[in-house]
Amino acid sequence: MKTSISLNPTIIVIFGGTGDLNLRKLAPALYNLYAEGYMPEKFAIIGTARRPLTDVKFRETLMEGVNSFSRTGKVHKEKWDNFSQNVHYNPIDVKDSASFDTLKDTLDKFKDEFGPDTQIVYYLAVSPDLFPSIAKRLAKFKLAENEDNCRIVVEKPFGKDLETARELNEILRERFKEKQIYRIDHYLGKETVQNIMAFRFANSFLEPLWNRNYIDHVQISVTEQLGVGDRGGYYDGSGALRDMIQNHLLQLLCIIGMETPINFDADEIRDKKVDVLKAMRPFSAEDIRFNTVRGQYTKGWIRGDEVPGYRSEKDVDKQSNTETFAAIKFFVDNWRWKGIPFYVRTGKRLSQTSSLITIQFKDVPHQVFPASVAEHWQQNRLIISIQPEMSIRLQVQGKRPGLDMTLNPVDMVFDYKGTYTTESPEAYETLLLDVMTGDQTQFMRADQVEIAWELLMPVINAWESKKSLSFPNYAADSWGPEDAEALIARDGFHWFTLPLNKD
Repeated sequence: MKTSISLNPTIIVIFGGTGDLNLRKLAPALYNLYAEGYMPEKFAIIGTARRPLTDVKFRETLMEGVNSFSRTGKVHKEKWDNFSQNVHYNPIDVKDSASFDTLKDTLDKFKDEFGPDTQIVYYLAVSPDLFPSIAKRLAKFKLAENEDNCRIVVEKPFGKDLETARELNEILRERFKEKQIYRIDHYLGKETVQNIMAFRFANSFLEPLWNRNYIDHVQISVTEQLGVGDRGGYYDGSGALRDMIQNHLLQLLCIIGMETPINFDADEIRDKKVDVLKAMRPFSAEDIRFNTVRGQYTKGWIRGDEVPGYRSEKDVDKQSNTETFAAIKFFVDNWRWKGIPFYVRTGKRLSQTSSLITIQFKDVPHQVFPASVAEHWQQNRLIISIQPEMSIRLQVQGKRPGLDMTLNPVDMVFDYKGTYTTESPEAYETLLLDVMTGDQTQFMRADQVEIAWELLMPVINAWESKKSLSFPNYAADSWGPEDAEALIARDGFHWFTLPLNKD
């Protein structure tokens, strides 16, 4: 979180103002930014949706969301009263052009009040099929002409495949400059994710080791105990590959794999991420067969409760071919990483909810200790835990106390809770503040999105063209299909997990 900012007056228009994203994430984030002194002195938040609501009722709805989902708990009455006076509601049907006339009138009123430096942020917290309609109408009614003061935030999924991503990019680029477009991925706003770059590039001892000479392999694992819940309709048209790997996990891979930037300029950093994507080995038919695994969960038990299989979830096709688990071995064919595998996995209804990046270093070149001394010998690991624990730990070998020379692994840990007393901001707080300050570092550029889709399209096409005869192929509360273990075991490795408390 930045410590000192100066922001122009800001109007934030949230399309989908009555939806879950606003109630659970955006409204709590904006309120917390205000409560901690990070909002502009003059600001307005305008929620839009089709159903009619008064400002008072809309404010009450948002307060319920903040009370239920904010990291800081229930609102402070005086702060909420002051904050909510800046919250307004403007009913809009995004498919009805006439609705945008009323929005224009509302914006003009606030711009007259706030002054000529007023900036406008349009946040598209709606179904992806509405993105083009909103973008076209904002341009048609000249609501985003000032490229320096108007920004548009686009949620994921950004396209369903390479073709639709290109189409959406084209629609946006015809009406907005790239510097106005903020393609948001909330994973990049997480505190530990942002700390990866600080950890890598602010510590001189890491750079000499951050390459194929010393690193054995990299694992990126994002697992969930939850099933699809009420998202069955959306998820059945998406799947784990589109929903998680194409955006979240590939972005994490780019941060781990990128070269050192010249400076902290947004495009300089994004250039380095794009270089990683360009260097990733394309998938051949043989690669898809041997280096990718898909799975779908069946019924089972989670924490003593019986849970349904994926095909029995609400709004899911009873013969669905959609994967709820995906594991892939990637290679980055450049000077730094040639030959080093990057293993990525994600899935639902797994044994643990966690997000881990594990960097395993090569073994010592010559073992000076006898086998009897190394009771639990293991290679050194750097483990970056994003959730639920926020920590960075380096696993090394050390001598156990006593008269005998006995070695075992020990952890050198940077633990957020143990190091800092201040509470970490939620990802959306960080990213919304970046939008208001005009910092695009943590937002995806058009070429990033398209190259990521291009890389994965052979896998998507192969999986969709061939129905899996083995689905479902893993039980709830397991670690996924057996083939995922075989994928990494063939190379002499195993998936790493932290011993977290499930409770």
